[in-house]
Amino acid sequence: MKLRIDAMTCGGCARSVTASIKDLDPNATVNIDVASKIVEVDSTAEQQKLLEVLAEDGFPAVQLA
Repeated sequence: MKLRIDAMTCGGCARSVTASIKDLDPNATVNIDVASKIVEVDSTAEQQKLLEVLAEDGFPAVQLA
């Protein structure tokens, strides 16, 4: 899944996003490019639940194609 998170502006944000995803799915693979605000996630978690958790944690995400 490829996401854009406009609220992610620094390395601390990237660590928080990763932690949010890993809390939901400890086995998830997360790759983040802070400069482009793109997050690539390989997870077995439901996509909608992942988006909800990120939004709850202050990082609303838009799923990209």
